[in-house]
Amino acid sequence: MHMYRYGTGTRCSILIKIKLPFLILFTMSSLEEPLGLDKLPSMNTMDRVRRFSTGCCRPQVDNLGMGNYWIEGRSCSTSNCCNEDNEEYTAETFPWKRQTTDKSQCDSFSQKTMTIGRNSMKFDNSFYSSDYQYSRKRNNNDIQDMAYKFMKGMPEFVKIVEVGPRDGLQNEKNIVPTAVKIELIHRLASTGLSVIEATSFVSPKWVPQLADAKDVMQAVHNLGGIRLPVLTPNLKGYEAAIAAGAREVAIFASASESFSKSNINCSIEESLARYRAVTRAAKELSIPVRGYVSCVVGCPVEGPISPSKVAYVAKELNDMGCFEISLGDTIGVGTPGTVVPMLLAVMAVVPVEKLAVHFHDTYGQSLANILVSLQMGISAVDSSVAGLGGCPYAKGASGNVATEDVVYMLNGLGVKTNVDIGKLMSAGDFINKHLGRVSGSKTAIALHRVTADASKI
Repeated sequence: MHMYRYGTGTRCSILIKIKLPFLILFTMSSLEEPLGLDKLPSMNTMDRVRRFSTGCCRPQVDNLGMGNYWIEGRSCSTSNCCNEDNEEYTAETFPWKRQTTDKSQCDSFSQKTMTIGRNSMKFDNSFYSSDYQYSRKRNNNDIQDMAYKFMKGMPEFVKIVEVGPRDGLQNEKNIVPTAVKIELIHRLASTGLSVIEATSFVSPKWVPQLADAKDVMQAVHNLGGIRLPVLTPNLKGYEAAIAAGAREVAIFASASESFSKSNINCSIEESLARYRAVTRAAKELSIPVRGYVSCVVGCPVEGPISPSKVAYVAKELNDMGCFEISLGDTIGVGTPGTVVPMLLAVMAVVPVEKLAVHFHDTYGQSLANILVSLQMGISAVDSSVAGLGGCPYAKGASGNVATEDVVYMLNGLGVKTNVDIGKLMSAGDFINKHLGRVSGSKTAIALHRVTADASKI
């Protein structure tokens, strides 16, 4: 390890050169209803880059085994371990912390959450070494061993949660006809998808695009073998959803206090109180409840979000009875370097099998973030057909990662999804034609081009 110090005084920036055994070079729309978005301050491009690049906490270099890269430190004076987030894991703030791990703050990976291969690494004052340093003489056994470590954390099957009909269409400027929404859901159901987020029972005043939630739900709720969760922001929305035939609901909370107040007009604690009422009512009818956490990496108001805040909200949702908790990078600023410590913090308090991920593709990082999440043991991914859904905090940027792109990557990894990519592309073509736009899926565009070229031969 080589450290280069810049500046004067007791605190200075540190540039750390790290060599790790292999490098991952693979390159999920807003979870919340857009309530009061006009209250959010804008962020220009340079401000966003400044706030979400070197200012974010990094994973521990001696544990990850994730490739060769440079890390610019956060003005740490004595070590390359950033403890600012971990200091929040005190007995007072997280009383359950004592029950999960006694490891030091700088030893984040436990046997339970460790799914990526770990190397035997040695440090001294002048160098960093690993059993798998780059060598021109590396033999086939070394390569096979690295490949095994890369793949051994992969799940055999990944559940795709399709969010296009709700999370995608709610961001459309023009109202999509009810019949088109119903047809889209039917087409998606024919692809092999087992979970399709159908709509949201919120006030039409705030989300006019989904004012027809009752009609949509009544038309599709009897689709056999398909789970059709709907978003319910409060008890009133829950009751309306159940009356329309919903058999599964979802609730959403933010890891950012500022975003919670701006987006749903209440604090994090007030929102959790609302959802406890929803989950209590759902338990009486044995209705499954899925939980969402937004701003798990960054917030348009506060900037980078501490992993400990995400862990707190996720644990509260888990404790109130959510069967699954989806972690959403609402503005799409996450990278594997910021996603990993967030997942580690959440996995310390919520079982990994109860977690899902929901990434935006604003900066083109979704597939990389999904890949590292899979390596850490997560096997549920939210995505949107044709990349439906925009990001209201990054003008012109894409929102949800496209379901076609996720399925294509998983197929290439040999991970099963039971989704027919051809039928999925057909569903994407259907909604794109109605919306008058090209697909937001790179896979769909490429495969259409290949098909067109083949037809000319």
